[in-house]
Amino acid sequence: MTYECFEVTDVGKIAHVQMSRGENLNTMVPSFWKELPEIINDISDEGRARAIVISSTGRHFCAGMDLAVFTGGNLSAEGKTERGRMNANTRSSALHLQESFNCLEHARMPVLVAIQGGCVGGAVDMVTAADMRYATADAWFCIQEINIGMTADVGTLQRLPKLVPEGVVRELAYTGRRMSAQRAYEVGLVNQIFETHEELVQGVLDIAHEIATKSPLAIWGTKESVNYARDHSVADSLNFIATWQAGMFQPKDMAAAFEAQANNEDPDFDDLPPMRKGLGS
Repeated sequence: MTYECFEVTDVGKIAHVQMSRGENLNTMVPSFWKELPEIINDISDEGRARAIVISSTGRHFCAGMDLAVFTGGNLSAEGKTERGRMNANTRSSALHLQESFNCLEHARMPVLVAIQGGCVGGAVDMVTAADMRYATADAWFCIQEINIGMTADVGTLQRLPKLVPEGVVRELAYTGRRMSAQRAYEVGLVNQIFETHEELVQGVLDIAHEIATKSPLAIWGTKESVNYARDHSVADSLNFIATWQAGMFQPKDMAAAFEAQANNEDPDFDDLPPMRKGLGS
């Protein structure tokens, strides 16, 4: 399938989703918000990929939301629609944009992001929804919204405090300063720094391939459990994993792992089954 903002390729068991508008700084035009969840949800539902890598092209990872998303043809309607209805529509629009990044958390396999150059505004919203982040030495992050007179509203302020110290988030969100890759690594926002863009993409693909050698069902359960624990108490999270194991624990995958270790080879696990789209499917 052809997309305006992305190119999607399979690299072994890895789905590589690449932002392809590098000459335009990969700004998030209206089609971006439709294409990203469509791509990620299709990969997750199909179940063949063991990990998803999101990378970019050009000098910068992403310059954030395009102006067309802010206008969206709605400015002409201002003054013609009752304010309560207009404000309710604004809320619905924000929730719609949030869903475009929620898909990264909901995917059944880990999502790894490779970031070069600038990661600005909406791009920070996006990468904080991923499982892991990796960056080039020249990468930088900016909560740009405060610099243009608005509050970030697509996930940065909700997810970033779960990834780095709250004081760091507040400083970035209040000042609109840039955070360097080195500082991002120091506070735990990125897992590893690579010298060049080429080394970054290859390095992240290598990590994804390592993940792909594990049981996809066990990986899915791990992702679900970590996400659940982030938002719930220890007691609730222990109860969650006990319930998950009661339904999803598979001795077959353990046997395959032990046999592969004994033979010094990679184990062979079944793919996740395709997601059912409806009753009776």
